[in-house]
Amino acid sequence: MDDPGQYDPTPGPPPGCPAHGTGPGGLRRLYGPEAEDMGALYEKLRAEHGNVAPALLHQDVPIWVVLGHTENLHMVRTPSQYTRDSRIWNAVRDGSAGPDHPLMPLFAWQPICAMAEGDEHLRLRGAVVGAMSTIDHRGIRRYINRATQLLVNRFCEEGSADLVSQFAEHLPMAVLCEILGMPEEYNDRIVHAARDMIKGTETAIASNEYLMSVLNRLTLRRRAQPQEDFTSHLIRHPAGLTDDEVAQHLRLVLCAAYEATANLIANVLRMVLTDPRFRAQLNGGQMTVPEAVEQSLWDEPPFSAVLGYFAKQDTELGGQHIRKGDGLLLGMAPGNVDPRVRPDLTANMQGNRSHLAFGGGPHECPGQDIGRAIADVGVDALLMRLPDIQLACEEHELRWTASISSRHLVELPVTFMAQPPQDDSQLPGARTAERQPRVDWQVTTPAPAPEPTPAPQPEAPRPEPVAPEAGPERRLGAWQRFVRWWRGY
Repeated sequence: MDDPGQYDPTPGPPPGCPAHGTGPGGLRRLYGPEAEDMGALYEKLRAEHGNVAPALLHQDVPIWVVLGHTENLHMVRTPSQYTRDSRIWNAVRDGSAGPDHPLMPLFAWQPICAMAEGDEHLRLRGAVVGAMSTIDHRGIRRYINRATQLLVNRFCEEGSADLVSQFAEHLPMAVLCEILGMPEEYNDRIVHAARDMIKGTETAIASNEYLMSVLNRLTLRRRAQPQEDFTSHLIRHPAGLTDDEVAQHLRLVLCAAYEATANLIANVLRMVLTDPRFRAQLNGGQMTVPEAVEQSLWDEPPFSAVLGYFAKQDTELGGQHIRKGDGLLLGMAPGNVDPRVRPDLTANMQGNRSHLAFGGGPHECPGQDIGRAIADVGVDALLMRLPDIQLACEEHELRWTASISSRHLVELPVTFMAQPPQDDSQLPGARTAERQPRVDWQVTTPAPAPEPTPAPQPEAPRPEPVAPEAGPERRLGAWQRFVRWWRGY
């Protein structure tokens, strides 16, 4: 039976281990040259070890990679055996995964719901979900459309663009900064910092420090002067989060939602531009953009893996003996292509949401619907604006970069017929130069009031439009509001 924590000091690999690995014990590394194609590496691990495989993280820290769909679901749905609290990880306790580890921002324990258990998990996650439940989804969708049009305005006259650097990497950050209540922080630097931190580069720790400084300042501002935004609702929640807890959860929401959505948008656009089936189905009405998004979540999940889960006791998973304190990698990408679940990878997964793209169990991503909305509205608005858009290179010329957490396109060059930019003042959600307070997450200009019923007396002067008063719809529960939003009401 394989064990990533036991190394043979002799030059050759121990019995039962593949001789193809380049790390201690003949184990394959999840970084370096072989990890440039993580999909191929996962399949090598599956062929050599089965659905749970031993491997090495950066600095040759041992880790189990969970490759099977069933095994991943069992791990995330069994909190009695596996926890997200990295403080019990053997590599943390023995110092091999110390403060200088390049993946430290991804696994270092923080006072956030993603790493908590029991009552503390319920308290923290309840605050996040509660703040999200205040979102006016219709208003957010209008804002996404406006942000899309403004981004397209930047390159529409050129007749060409890179949809990764000029669109996919910017739309989610613009929307998320607005949602959090800090639109003034949206710029190239925060986009770079969020991506850099997820990649685990040499500058990831510095990028994490920059993001935390931004979010700490936001927390202090909203504690003193609350507004109707996500941050203020998080602060005001009855759970009573501390300033540090608020800032850490803002980072969780910002970085996780940003990286996932940026990758999702790029992947959906690549699929539409390179696979004639999807373009034809979209144009012919056989497939909607939301259905294309779900197909992409199966084929190319925004996060390929998440570090990590940690064994609370000796146990067995996928035929492997897992020791107490061992670390495990949640394998979304390899789990989604498990041959037991998808024997035919070309089959259409339309209508099937059992993918692992957003995890599962108590720690399933609480903001997945926001990411879906940004991708759905953004991609649809872009294709409507540039209906003749075409890939400007051969598909095999597209380049990717990969990390242990995700794989994303370096660029997605396209061409289209040049067109003049849209008038900003005519776009939905146009704002005055001065930022005004918003009501109940109203992030765009409210819809004009209905035409008044003719009356014999003269009509009084009409005031400036204001946000509509809260009616019965505002008293609906979170699920009912989501259903109405999804149906476009």
